[in-house]
Amino acid sequence: MLEYLKANWFQSLMILNYIIAFITAIFIILHNRNPTTTLSYILSLVLLPFVGLLIYFFFGQEYRKDKMFQRKKVFDSQIIKKWERKLLIPEEKLDEYEAAFLDANVNVVKILQNNQKKPLMFGNDIKILLNGDEKFEALFEDIKNAKKHIHLEYYILKFEKIGEKLIDLLCEKAKEGVKVRIIYDYVGSQIKKKGRQKLEQHGIEIYAFMQVWFPNLTRKLNYRDHRKIVIIDGEIGYVGGINICDEYVNSINNHFWRDTHLRIRGNTVKSLQSHFLLMWNFVSEQEIEIIDEFFPEMENCGEVAAQVAVSGPDSNYPHIMQAIFTAITTAEESILITTPYFIPNEEIYTALITAARRGVEVKIIIPKENDSWAAKYASTSYIESLLEAGIQFYFYTKGMVHAKTMVIDNDLSIVGTSNMDYRSFEINFEVIVLVYNKSVSQQMIQIFEDDIKDCEEVVYKQWIERPLSKKLKESFCRLWAPLL
Repeated sequence: MLEYLKANWFQSLMILNYIIAFITAIFIILHNRNPTTTLSYILSLVLLPFVGLLIYFFFGQEYRKDKMFQRKKVFDSQIIKKWERKLLIPEEKLDEYEAAFLDANVNVVKILQNNQKKPLMFGNDIKILLNGDEKFEALFEDIKNAKKHIHLEYYILKFEKIGEKLIDLLCEKAKEGVKVRIIYDYVGSQIKKKGRQKLEQHGIEIYAFMQVWFPNLTRKLNYRDHRKIVIIDGEIGYVGGINICDEYVNSINNHFWRDTHLRIRGNTVKSLQSHFLLMWNFVSEQEIEIIDEFFPEMENCGEVAAQVAVSGPDSNYPHIMQAIFTAITTAEESILITTPYFIPNEEIYTALITAARRGVEVKIIIPKENDSWAAKYASTSYIESLLEAGIQFYFYTKGMVHAKTMVIDNDLSIVGTSNMDYRSFEINFEVIVLVYNKSVSQQMIQIFEDDIKDCEEVVYKQWIERPLSKKLKESFCRLWAPLL
């Protein structure tokens, strides 16, 4: 038998592969996950010997309820703020607001209040920032004026030109006595040893989100902190698609990068602050003392009402996806979506088609050239059926469009870190801000219309005549859509 195995070593390896793959498939089925995701992983096990096993063990294991996140869940329950309970709006009051300004969007407010206890916050001033140059100009000015603390949480933090400028500024503020805390994603970021030492020498605390060390690689590589948050003195917050990287700054980057960020001043910053502190407890393995300066009393900063939604493997429900689904299903006139990665799950896909077929105008902007070959073809695989339903698609041609925005009717705008794909809805830690304000929505609509000027509209008759080679690439990549 031993001699046979030696003589037929490749065949033996294949037999061993499929024995392991069969056992793995049983475990995948027992997890009772989304059928599409389950079939994608089983297909990879069957069609890609050895590689399929690597794909699953690196990216496919489900740790949503694993002990890895139990510590964070404990903190979630311990740090639910009294101010959140006070600000939660009674059902009867929401009915009054519905008649006044929320319209059908009251259902979005309710689902976040009921499921996540995320209150609708009034008294905000919200400024839309286009692209990296605008974002960093405003951010650096606010950091210069910081008095007490600066909290940063980023998926990508690179010590390049813009990163070095940020480091120098943070070190100066630390010298003045401002407390600086930084969270960065270990996989997405590139932290130079020299830069880290400089930060630590100035008393700045910096922690990586889930460092990836072998043999724990398979447990941690899949779940990432995709958020981009800054909180300054508990009064000013930043959130959106722009990371700390030269690629996002058009005055530095040769390739045009189109993105959207929000600057928020007002009560909504309290929600961003609470989620930063929860993540800080998780990455630092300490329970930070909650002090008054984290949640200062603020006067009315503006007329805008807003709400924060977060998702991650530490929660049992995909709250961001549910909020977006509710917004789509309650839309009455129009849905405008800009996203770099359009790989919708069945719920969002069906909701968009249903909205279009009941007469809602649906327009979607995606990049013509994506930074991911697989994501590009997986995205375009959905276009034909959505065009048939009456949805309009546009390819952004000026450069890379990385903005993650939605505008529903003329009332609700959504800006954040979440892409329109499986990974953002189910796997990564994400955050979005839902803005219930007609003036902000008008600005977002104008921005969308301006972006369309830099787009090519996808024409159905021309699209269906695209080469067979492209159709095959699309169909192949769509098979693996839940894995992307």
